[in-house]
Amino acid sequence: MQAGARVGNRARLTDHGERELRAAALDLADVALAALSPADGVRRSVAFDGETLVAGGRNYDLSAVGRVVVLGAGKASAQAVLALEQLLGPRISGGVVVVPRSSGVTAQRVTLMEADHPIPGEASAAGARALLKRARDLGARDLAICVFTGGSSALASLPPAGVAVADKVRLHQLLLSSGMSVVEINAVRKHVSAIKGGRLAKAIGPAQILNLTVSDVVGDPLDAITDPTVQDSSTVTDALSALEEWDLLDRVPRPVRDYLSNCADAESPDLSGADIESVLVVRGKDGSDAVIRAAESRGLPAIRLGGSLEGEAATVGRVLATLARETRERGSPWARGAVIVACGGECTVSLGSGADRLFGRGGPSQEAAVGAALALDGSDGIAALFADTDGSDGGTGIAGGLVDWSTGERARRGGVSLRKALVDHGTTAALEACGDAIVTGMTQTNANDLVLILIR
Repeated sequence: MQAGARVGNRARLTDHGERELRAAALDLADVALAALSPADGVRRSVAFDGETLVAGGRNYDLSAVGRVVVLGAGKASAQAVLALEQLLGPRISGGVVVVPRSSGVTAQRVTLMEADHPIPGEASAAGARALLKRARDLGARDLAICVFTGGSSALASLPPAGVAVADKVRLHQLLLSSGMSVVEINAVRKHVSAIKGGRLAKAIGPAQILNLTVSDVVGDPLDAITDPTVQDSSTVTDALSALEEWDLLDRVPRPVRDYLSNCADAESPDLSGADIESVLVVRGKDGSDAVIRAAESRGLPAIRLGGSLEGEAATVGRVLATLARETRERGSPWARGAVIVACGGECTVSLGSGADRLFGRGGPSQEAAVGAALALDGSDGIAALFADTDGSDGGTGIAGGLVDWSTGERARRGGVSLRKALVDHGTTAALEACGDAIVTGMTQTNANDLVLILIR
């Protein structure tokens, strides 16, 4: 699905259950996705008058700059590239940006390379090598505009010397199925990489770096969002501690463990002398703000939960739905008629030792939706939407789920056990069987999770 497209199976999602609330939830989801457009974010954040580029409070006199090169990777990067090409035109001297397969985007001046996500592959290593090659070609008069967004860790993934691509792939599988937070995952990945943790910035130097990025991490820490091109704040000790805490230290491939334990190069480089400016062009808050305005324009009170929701997905969904149910019955803790909004947080799923078998059968937003459906069973007047804003929750073909009281009833009629779907981490099939799976295709953005709960 191309940029600008939203929920594609609206008719299916609104032909049962709380139809009006479901339709309103989808309307508000459309509003959120529109507000999270990377292209619009670039246009809001960057100006060019034909000579001077203005971004982040900095002025770049392009008449004094040699080459302007665009480098990046991520699920939201392609649209940023198109906006930059529209803005700067022939002033762009080329570049390399790694995007997901079948992104459907064609650029004129920047080479878009396709690679794998959420688990890296050989194409991911090739993309990272191309980025490093272009970076090392830059000189002191050049400007590198970097558009690293969520998903770049898999799309541009290159292990350091002594670690094979297959070892790096296995590391990603273990980390993503562990239940770790994204900050902990990145603390490990940054120290087993030839490109992450500021290493690409080191290669770009002495050229100037302008980072234009989309936040997909709670708290907007730059070294977890655009970490190839900013100073890393984590250490090898942090990486080893995370692996030990989550009982992964003895499970990661031996070359990874040896590299972290014995190689001085595992520590991230010092970028204190680099000229780096970073601008967040889109945050989850932008999606929440847009939803709140749209809800209030309909006369609906909107309550912001913020962009910091984290935790085991099914539990988060069940807790939020339980609070909505209490509100519907008792008028607290929220107001009846309210729209509950959260955008930018990230729930997790712990797959355990069966990760290889279970990966790709569900995702955090889907598990949150099924958890909510179990809590809403038998309680009318509530609709709950949980979706990954990139359109591919857990690497599946669906974005998440839209559930209400009817989800449990439809599951029983179809012989589907929602509880078993959670235990087996097979929520995609369960939501599809209930007619509650949200399909958007690639949204070309990525600000993590969107949560909308409507209470009649």
